[in-house]
Amino acid sequence: MPVHPIEFRYSYPSMYSLFTEERRLHLMLKVEAALAQVQADLGVVPSRAARQIAEGTEKVTLHRVREIEERIDHDVMAMAQALSEVSGDGGRYVHLGATSADIVDTTWGLILKEACGIIEADLQALQGALAKVCEKYKATPMMGRTHGQHALPITFGFKAALWLDEIHRHVLRLRGLKPRLLVGKMSGAVGSFAGLGSRQVQGLVMARLGLGEPLIASQVISRDRIAEFVLWLALVAGTMDKIFREVRNLARTEIKEIEEPFGETEVGSSTMPQKRNPHKSERICGLARVIKSYAFPALEDISLEHERDLTNSSVERTILPEACILTDYILRQAAEILSGLRVYPENMQRNMAISMGLTGSEALMLKLTERGLGRQEAHALVRRAAWRATDERRDFISVLREMKIFDYLTEEEVKEALDPYRYLGECVAITEQVIQQTAEEN
Repeated sequence: MPVHPIEFRYSYPSMYSLFTEERRLHLMLKVEAALAQVQADLGVVPSRAARQIAEGTEKVTLHRVREIEERIDHDVMAMAQALSEVSGDGGRYVHLGATSADIVDTTWGLILKEACGIIEADLQALQGALAKVCEKYKATPMMGRTHGQHALPITFGFKAALWLDEIHRHVLRLRGLKPRLLVGKMSGAVGSFAGLGSRQVQGLVMARLGLGEPLIASQVISRDRIAEFVLWLALVAGTMDKIFREVRNLARTEIKEIEEPFGETEVGSSTMPQKRNPHKSERICGLARVIKSYAFPALEDISLEHERDLTNSSVERTILPEACILTDYILRQAAEILSGLRVYPENMQRNMAISMGLTGSEALMLKLTERGLGRQEAHALVRRAAWRATDERRDFISVLREMKIFDYLTEEEVKEALDPYRYLGECVAITEQVIQQTAEEN
């Protein structure tokens, strides 16, 4: 019976399958076969032995490996023994000169290469969904908020463009870190190549497997590489938390400017039939917390003792599958939400009107400075008027009239300054620039 929600709730098959025992064993055997073939090419082992080992990789079963591991309590040695058993005379050359970490670290490189491909595709799909939102709503005005208060008007496309730009930076970061992450090793115990005879073996094995090789390694590849990847996943999760916290806030009943898609037969609450809760966005934010929490153990894994210890192994077996699977899941969920996002421009307009022109205070202040008032004097004058209108719940323009603002500006100029639709600045132009630059760099 499954016990982890990843197994039955928070995963997609393509990513999940990368981390199964069967897949891991298949890739470990692939590494062993590559090593044997390179050694045969170099004349270290007979060519016939390399062929037998390659054929043997198709005969090894997970059941047999588990049987051996139960007896010897060493998973890599259990795999090597199982492969030796089915490789005929070539079995004597299995794992020649290698150490367990050579196989394990190279296998991680192969798994993470596929995982990076899936996540990058997820990010590309998310960028596509966001770009459509940006384009459609680039000129749709809404209230910008700071400290939870109405600030100045922006457009919804501009808000989404900020998200798009951030997602795109994650794509660029991934492309930059992949050469450091997607490496394997075949340098033997303590990384000296003593049992393998030559550094050439490592280069040839990694070339066959499509991985890079480190300039230097101890018995394991330095874990700053994996830590960088996990920290990158945490950054992605942080952005997902940021975006969908905003979706949740803007979906509040009293705001209701956007809403995640909701199916006709979908239920929001078991007891309140009217509810359309943003549960998908909440799920993304919750799982983002889990992904971000993996940054600390990944950093701890960097400081292994001497040429290696085993404290990183159990950590990586836990956090790498979970971090990759959950990141894939929330990115796909995010693209689905944004592709079907419900946007309510009429509610954005309604909410902008709540402030009754007060959000035009900056524009009014700037107009006063054009008419000769000092900036600080104009700020103080408009602030007193705005606060009086707020505290006394009065019309802003009537208060401005009482405070002699019309000695400097005409009523038409004041109304123009307080019109939020005239104060969108470069929102549309910047949104278009983000859409264009993101598309060009993809």
